[in-house]
Amino acid sequence: ESLAVGQLITNWVTSGGTIAVLLLMAINACGIPFPSEVTMPLAGYFAATGRLNVVAVVLAGAGGNLIGSLVAYGLARRFGRPLLLGPGRRVGISPSHLDLADRWFARFGYPAVFFGRFLPVVTTYISFPAGLARLQPVAFAVLTFAGALVWCSALTALGYAVGANYDKVSGPIGKAAIVLAVLVVIGLVVWYVRGRRSRARAAATERSAS
Repeated sequence: ESLAVGQLITNWVTSGGTIAVLLLMAINACGIPFPSEVTMPLAGYFAATGRLNVVAVVLAGAGGNLIGSLVAYGLARRFGRPLLLGPGRRVGISPSHLDLADRWFARFGYPAVFFGRFLPVVTTYISFPAGLARLQPVAFAVLTFAGALVWCSALTALGYAVGANYDKVSGPIGKAAIVLAVLVVIGLVVWYVRGRRSRARAAATERSAS
């Protein structure tokens, strides 16, 4: 199945160029898994060979992610879990996917929207719990686009760098994306723990002063 999805993405980007990148990223952000770890490096490769414009590729990827994320956010905000776990099952949305995104969002709040764009699986479903939680729409859109812009730039740069050797290293690119995602998670956890400790120390100091 993953090979079929990869071939479909390749066919779309080959024939549709930047528009296909935008559509694929929007579909992925709606909860239908067309992995950005395949779409963006492939588009970066095409940019390296002169078939696409690298800036247009990055903007299309980030823009598509924003569009799809806003659709997912809006559906979740308006219709809630019954829609996601009813008709949503037909496009691959499962309770486990939503639970993973829910836990991520409940733990980290607003930063989860930004950092969640760097994480496989979470990036596809993070917009749903944001909608269920009725996150402020403008903040959601800004954080989504900012995170998507960073992630799309990184993946496009990887594809651009490998150029004609894309077929040989597409597997390692996926692995590198996962490694990067893990590093992001570690960094976020460290930031979260340090923040809690700082707040605890500040509260203790305030209590002792009073």
